[in-house]
Amino acid sequence: MVTPDQYRDLALAHAGATESEHMQHPDFRVGGKIFATLGPDLTWAMVKLAPPEQADLVARCPAVFEPIPGAWGARGATKIHLAKAKRQEVKEALLLAWQNTAPKRLKSKE
Repeated sequence: MVTPDQYRDLALAHAGATESEHMQHPDFRVGGKIFATLGPDLTWAMVKLAPPEQADLVARCPAVFEPIPGAWGARGATKIHLAKAKRQEVKEALLLAWQNTAPKRLKSKE
């Protein structure tokens, strides 16, 4: 299980990551762009992955990861069920999301 506070700490551990708010729930940004969020009820989170990355994580850990419904999910937005997640799984997903979003100048600092 990963708590919302643990998720927050993992997201903010990346170079240039900041916490903000999107639609009245926490989001995590790098270079002004969202790479992850916490769901409004804090039981789930979302990471922005490339579709192949999403497919890999869903195949490996289907109880933890699932595509967000609709067009967002088809483009890689991936839900994480925090109660079922292990720290290493979440850490991997957040790193991928951060790498997909971070400006090149920050990627060398990771």
